[in-house]
Amino acid sequence: MLVAGLTGNYGMGKSSVLAAFGGLGAATLDSDRVVEALLKEPAVVRKISRLLGPGVLHPSGKINKREVARRVFGEPSLRISLERILHPLVFRRVQSFLRTVKGRSRVAVVEVPLLFEGGYTDRFQRIITVYTIRTVALERLRTSGVTGQEALARMKAQLPISVKKRRSDYLINNSGAMKDTLRQVEKVYDLLVAEAQDGKTSRTNKA
Repeated sequence: MLVAGLTGNYGMGKSSVLAAFGGLGAATLDSDRVVEALLKEPAVVRKISRLLGPGVLHPSGKINKREVARRVFGEPSLRISLERILHPLVFRRVQSFLRTVKGRSRVAVVEVPLLFEGGYTDRFQRIITVYTIRTVALERLRTSGVTGQEALARMKAQLPISVKKRRSDYLINNSGAMKDTLRQVEKVYDLLVAEAQDGKTSRTNKA
């Protein structure tokens, strides 16, 4: 089975591209969904509360994700500390998922927003970057309820998309109509399946 990491920057449509891969037959996992599940676990909630203070909790005791984002994207050291709590737990779930689907699928695609920033390239045999023009990404974030200031803070916390594109094996331009994106996804999926069948699963792009 060939395992591909899917990444990109905020507002660029990674989740819709991941769903498209799933529709074609790839085994898919969204690490953001894994994080959402982790944020409901009492042990994780306690660690985050100790790191960021009780103000990141709703009165119900649940994590206030918007407040967490506001704090960590405004202070890089807090963001790094939060990632040190969450990322090892996320990759345990990723490994469990890959063990589960091994033998059932020829291709697995895992969405990892901070794949490059976290230094996780060696965990994947191929890397796919989804990108859009900046104005499209900002508009998508705005319509999802993220203010312009919040969006820019999140973008500044990520590597420039030009760097991610250069270091990837495959690119998907998600700036236009969905049918154009789907056409690109189909092409990349066919290439991944062919590589998996040929046994060409070693990492190709080491940039």
